Amino acid sequence: MSSESGKENVSLDREAWLEKIMEQYGDRLTKLSYNYIKDWNLAEDIVQDVFITCYKEFEKIDNIISFKTWIYRITINKCKDVLKSSIFKRVMVNSNFSPLKRSPELTPEMMILKRSEEEFLSTSVLALPLKFREVITLYYYEELSIEEMSGILKINQNTIKTRLNRARKKLRALMERWRENGAGT
Repeated sequence: MSSESGKENVSLDREAWLEKIMEQYGDRLTKLSYNYIKDWNLAEDIVQDVFITCYKEFEKIDNIISFKTWIYRITINKCKDVLKSSIFKRVMVNSNFSPLKRSPELTPEMMILKRSEEEFLSTSVLALPLKFREVITLYYYEELSIEEMSGILKINQNTIKTRLNRARKKLRALMERWRENGAGT
């Protein structure tokens, strides 16, 4: 009987822990996923899948050196898996629907963002190639260090620095063009 109550306590601990990480990381991981996928609903689905993985790996959690790095890595890998899937490619290529470019009805989040220079910056970041978008997102939005990013992305720190510099140049050029066209006034 005592072993049953022990399992019950572990189950309660696991559920409390899952609720805690969902509260702590849910929004951040959804935004991170959105920056890869560019589809809010799919980003939410990916994050739910990440939390299912976390729930399943609860017993191994003490062996993880940096939980933040671990959960970001899982999220990025799941996003990249979706991007590689043939179904995703077919839907995105054959669809007449792209929420950022073609949809006449934007989500409430997109309408709010669309009203400022910050929105333009966000849209510009989303327009960057994935290798630049991911370093900008992790560095500026998630406030990760170059070293943390290197661990998450599994690429050399100098490569990350180079990508950051190139991404900044591309963003700066986009912002200057936007201002020159009078959109900033």
